[in-house]
This record gives sequence, structure tokens and C-alpha cells, in this order.
Amino acid sequence: MGPSVITVSPDLRSVLRLGLVALDEVTVVERDPRLDAPLAEAESRIRTHPPEERLAVRAMYRRVGLDPTKRRPSSEALLRRVRKGEPLPRINSLVDVCNWCSLEFQLPYGLYDLSRVRGPIVLRFGRDGESYPGIRKDDVHVGARIALADDDGAFGNPTSDSARTMVTVETTRALLVVFAPADLGADALSHVIATSSSRARTFCGGVETFAGLA
Repeated sequence: MGPSVITVSPDLRSVLRLGLVALDEVTVVERDPRLDAPLAEAESRIRTHPPEERLAVRAMYRRVGLDPTKRRPSSEALLRRVRKGEPLPRINSLVDVCNWCSLEFQLPYGLYDLSRVRGPIVLRFGRDGESYPGIRKDDVHVGARIALADDDGAFGNPTSDSARTMVTVETTRALLVVFAPADLGADALSHVIATSSSRARTFCGGVETFAGLA
């Protein structure tokens, strides 16, 4: 998988950029006890020194007409949860790694099973009436909102992903996407990508087939 497989719509290039990690041969388990300590440490650190919500991510939402206090970026939702004293949700080992990274870097992440993606991926505005079944949620409406889409339609955005492409314990090929504000420096985003890839491979194995920007 390379950068040519994912394209960003011209009307979104000034708003955000994507950090990408593609992995093959991953092993996803329901719960990896090796994650207990680093996740608990991350939660404790956030509660002791709580970061402000990343203003650039809120600005990214506002630039496309969304109120980030009503439709929160997934990273901010995790931050608010941990601030209230709740633990990070434990879904499966790869999702848990992404939630850890999203909490720490305060950037929205998307995670997708590449075997369920059909054809090339594009980041675009959702079409009128476009929606998809969310993960453990009602339909996610993406009309006029930032959305990742393939030949079968939209399947992800910076707030909530789709059930169709979600990562499960059966996943062996995964795509990790960081939705970053366009003004985040390339060096900073490269650090986020490298850290995310390293943690994913540490806890889920696999081979990195692509890591970079789109």
C-alpha cells in the first residue's frame, strides 16, 4: 500500500493531512495484558497533567462547518473520558494501541481492516444523505463532513468509524489513519506515525508495508 492508493480531495488539502500506517500479518487479540501497564501509566499521566484539547483539531472541525463541542473528535472524547476518572475502553489489542496514541497525541485516529476496503480510498466531503452503520452506534451521517470512502461508500471520519471496516480479532491487514490539522508540522506528524507504527508492531506484530503522509 502506498500514498497513491489514498487521495485527498482538493477542497480538503488546506484543512487536514493524513498520517498513514499500513500493516500486514498482524495478530489481534481481545485483550493483551502487556498493554495494562502502559495504558494505566498514560491514564495517570493525563489525570496528573491534563492537556488542553488540541485547539488545531477543533479549528479543523470548524473550518468544515462542524461544532467540535457537539460532534467531538474521537481524541477529545477519549481525553474527556480519562479526565473523569474512567479508564480507556478496551476493545482489542490494535484498537487499544490506537486509543493510547490518540489520547497521548490528542489527534483523531481511524483504524480499518484493509480486507474489507474495496478499491482506492479517498478523503472527501460526504455526499448529501450519505451515512454508514457505526461501531456499536446508530448510523453515522457524513453528509458535508470529512469522510474516508472506497468503492462501496464512506466508512470512516475523525469522530466515528464504520462497522463494515472495523478491526476485529480476525483482522490480518490493517490501516491506521491519523487525521491531522494541515498546519501540524511534518516532523511532528512523522513522529506520531513512527510511534504509532512501533507500538502497533510491538503489541500486534506484523509487517509495516507503508508509513507516511497523504
